[in-house]
Formats: sequence, structure tokens, C-alpha cells
Amino acid sequence: MPDKAPITVNVETKPTATILAPVGEVGYHEAPTLQQAIKSAYDKKPKKLIVNLTGVSYMATPGLATLVEALQIGKKTNTPLVLCGLTDRVRAVFEIARLNTVFKIAPDLDQAMTT
Repeated sequence: MPDKAPITVNVETKPTATILAPVGEVGYHEAPTLQQAIKSAYDKKPKKLIVNLTGVSYMATPGLATLVEALQIGKKTNTPLVLCGLTDRVRAVFEIARLNTVFKIAPDLDQAMTT
């Protein structure tokens, strides 16, 4: 079985928000990369953190746990966290875990910027 490609996390800093855009599958081995990117973004004290999941084709439990941790950090630091661009497959995982009721989820980046 071939090794999966590692996840990459693109970072874009705007005056009103920091946008993280992971690309790839977020499983057990990839979640720490996303976790580090989130922590680095919060260290820079953004006004809002947006995680654009358009490029994420699959998310396992560690990826969900990483985003829950990000939500907790956001609440402690009073920094809004907005998820956007969930694919049907990723949205289904959020709905099964009932996390769609916990997170602010926007359909796309434009709406996430104004949420």
C-alpha cells in the first residue's frame, strides 16, 4: 500500500482574519501538522481564525479532535473560529459526531469572512 501524501496547510493573513487551508486527508498521522498550524496562527493573535476545508477530502477522529481543541483555544482567547468549505464527506463526519451544532460553519470563504 503506498504512503499517503502528507498534508499541507496554506496560511493567508488578512487584516480581519487568518485563513488556514489544509490540503489532503486529515488522519492520525496528519492531524499534528494541522494542530501545529492552528497553534501558530493563534500565537499571532488573529481577529478571527478561518479554517477552509475545501481541500480536505477526508477527516478522521484526530482531525476532529484538533478542531475541537482549536475551538477551545478560540474561546479562551476570545478569537472566533469559523470553518468553511466542508466537502460532503467531511460534513457527514461532523454531522455524525454532532459537531455541526458546535462550530460556526460557513458554506464558503466569502461568507466565513463576514460571519
